[in-house]
Amino acid sequence: MVTQDEQDKRGQLAVVTGASSGIGLELAKCCAQRGYDLVIAADEPEIADVAGLFESYGVDVKAIETDLATIEGVDELYSAIGGREVDALLANAGHGLGRAFLDQDFDDILHVIGTNITGTVYLAYLIGQDMQERGAGKILFTGSIAGFMPGSFQAVYNGSKAFVDSFAAALRNELKDTGVTVSCLMPGATETNFFARADMLDTDVGQDDSKSDPADVAKAGFEAMLNGEDHVIVGFKNKMQVAASRVMPDDMVAEQHRKMAQPGTANKH
Repeated sequence: MVTQDEQDKRGQLAVVTGASSGIGLELAKCCAQRGYDLVIAADEPEIADVAGLFESYGVDVKAIETDLATIEGVDELYSAIGGREVDALLANAGHGLGRAFLDQDFDDILHVIGTNITGTVYLAYLIGQDMQERGAGKILFTGSIAGFMPGSFQAVYNGSKAFVDSFAAALRNELKDTGVTVSCLMPGATETNFFARADMLDTDVGQDDSKSDPADVAKAGFEAMLNGEDHVIVGFKNKMQVAASRVMPDDMVAEQHRKMAQPGTANKH
């Protein structure tokens, strides 16, 4: 049975990036449950496989496999929207990169920056202009509590999330009188394939069995977006980490992060 709240979203469109798994998959599910039609995108072929999950909610779904680290990839996604009004943009695409900065492959570094920053900003620019012109729309960025911490052995990733956290707050202020709201979801460690993809399974944080449930994280972010909240940090532990990072010296926070993210140290601290 469709609730009145779900009925209110019928015919509206949500664009969700990084929707093939993890938090993005759960965000897309939240949208489908509320009745949004979907354009979902990811750089993995699995994005086509998950489309059927959302069609079961009786909504239209278009799945796009494209590299959102590139301008061309974002253009492909934007073109797939077909000129339709976007009511909600959930800019979730992003990935991590573990190990020491100087040991990483520079092409991998550029792909993290391209996905987490360049592609995210460009998509927000394209869709945000449309929203501003008509005076309506909701944007949710997936930032991270990592953005508050100097990320030893995740230096590029944490730096990229610091950018997203800051960018979301600034854009929110710029759009405050336009009818467009901007929210930022700031999860901590979450039980997804993030750590496998980032080559971090041999770290303390990669082996931590107290990671957040991606469904819970997504629900909190989705509700924050609907309510027009500025940001949401999910979980007491994560809120405490952020509070501590704001008062501790950077070198101390970096050392604490080192213990979590240094390769080969799982369960040794």
